[in-house]
Amino acid sequence: MDKSLQLRNALIAGATIVLVIGLYGATSSDFSRVTPQDLVKRAVPYEVAQSNGKPTVLEFYADWCVTCKTMAPTIGKLEDRFRGQINLVMLNVDNPKWAPELDRYRVNGIPHYVFLDQQGEIKGNVIGEQSETIFAANMIALAQGEVSLPYAKPAPGQVSTFKDKESTTQLQPRDHSS
Repeated sequence: MDKSLQLRNALIAGATIVLVIGLYGATSSDFSRVTPQDLVKRAVPYEVAQSNGKPTVLEFYADWCVTCKTMAPTIGKLEDRFRGQINLVMLNVDNPKWAPELDRYRVNGIPHYVFLDQQGEIKGNVIGEQSETIFAANMIALAQGEVSLPYAKPAPGQVSTFKDKESTTQLQPRDHSS
């Protein structure tokens, strides 16, 4: 085997090793495999979040919830992005320990996200699947101490108030009294 062929083979082998290492590195941070259980392992305990003076996102989830599983990669990315600035707390709705929090935060669907400011006051709620862009906008506003969050309602289940108009007599189509 001549020297140029050996050199070529060595370069190909070296490039292959570099490529494999690069692909491994790129896929090891692949958040598409993040599960709610992974988020639980990384989450801040509820009791710590209540007292550490940082804004908090509470996620009410269940292991069987398909949308919770769908949202896990997005939440994982954002948890990484805002680590140290915002607490992520995971509360499993199937655990009776969290029944008082389910009532307090009026959880009526999952995943249910509650955004709390540094004092633990509710800044907003979102329920269900959210795009990463929208969820990130809420987290940016929360981290910056904004007065309101751009894509979150202050309280779940809010409805507009109904104002009773003064009753007016309206003729019906078959009314021939006039």
